[in-house]
Amino acid sequence: MPTFTRYILAELAKVFLICLIGLTMMMIIQGVVREAHEQGLPVAQVPRLIPYILPEALRVTVPVTLLLAATAVYGRMSGANEVLAVKALGISPLAILWPTYVVAFLLSLATVWLNDLAVSWGRNGARRVIIEAAEEIAYGMLRAQHGYSTPNFSISVKGVEGRRLLRPTLTLQGSGNTPAISASAAEGELRADHAKGVLTAILRDWTFDAGGYRGAFPDVQVFEIPLSDATRAQDSSNTPSWLPLRQIPQQEIEQRELVLSQEQQMAAQAAYQMLCGDFDGLTSPPWDDRIEKLTSLRAHLCRLLTEPHRRWSAGFSCLCFAWIGAPMAIRLRNRDHLTIFFLCFVPILLVYYPLWAISVNAAKNGSLPPCAVWAGNLFLLLWGVLLLRKVIRY
Repeated sequence: MPTFTRYILAELAKVFLICLIGLTMMMIIQGVVREAHEQGLPVAQVPRLIPYILPEALRVTVPVTLLLAATAVYGRMSGANEVLAVKALGISPLAILWPTYVVAFLLSLATVWLNDLAVSWGRNGARRVIIEAAEEIAYGMLRAQHGYSTPNFSISVKGVEGRRLLRPTLTLQGSGNTPAISASAAEGELRADHAKGVLTAILRDWTFDAGGYRGAFPDVQVFEIPLSDATRAQDSSNTPSWLPLRQIPQQEIEQRELVLSQEQQMAAQAAYQMLCGDFDGLTSPPWDDRIEKLTSLRAHLCRLLTEPHRRWSAGFSCLCFAWIGAPMAIRLRNRDHLTIFFLCFVPILLVYYPLWAISVNAAKNGSLPPCAVWAGNLFLLLWGVLLLRKVIRY
């Protein structure tokens, strides 16, 4: 069946590529606009986000586009009685379905890679662009709103003239035993030092208030704020959802060792207290801290165990979508292509995605084993088997 195979692959590629380009461009525009708006990114820096948003957009659009292409191609073939002609010749419909399934399998592997690339390279790259534009972001917000704040610091001004800040008030959030610092000045300036990785705030004729202590100085004071603290970009590089897949196995080993070490320490401490007759101490606040730490370590381990399953199951949604889309299109031969697509996509939207999200959250919490993440894919697989049986039989 080389002729049929070439014909199907050509039709599938044509529809798939056209739809993929259109949907991906829409997703990129949406992602770039959302990120630029949330972070206050200057217009000149927006194009730098596009390469890092692209994997994020593709991992969403590839499965949906493949479903659209499969329903369009096989719906048209079935409507033109081409599938009926193949069956009349004694040829199984599987002969015209397997090229799409092979392509879907290969695209699933590519989507797994895109999932990994989007969270490990794309998110870090977008964060780096935002951090490098910290000075422009701050000045843009100060000119427009006379104020700019992040979780770690805030600055407000009476006005901005060029690079001069008029009557700036800088507040640095405290941490631990370090009190918050509030400094006001007659004028100031912001400078980003990318070599040192800091945003420098230069204040002239300044006063300060820190932990009840106040002072006034006529000279110049320099405050250095880490660029990562000077933007609203979140630093989640150590969370499992931001780690590359190749690093997760080693992280799992290290996390298991931390959990085991904490359990052994708690067991030894409990045994010592019971031997000493200190049973009341087993319910003391230090034990609450130990239990909370152990719970946190176990939760992080569950997330590490779940993350590979999450990315692989999300990637293989391509194969599952094509698995149901092609036979559904053949069955609904007289329907419009978009109607067939929505008849496939609505159950996916109402069942697959909620089931996948619920199972992912439950696996991360430890309520379900990590393999439960594949529940949504299993639902689509069984649905596709039922559709395929009907296509082959009738």
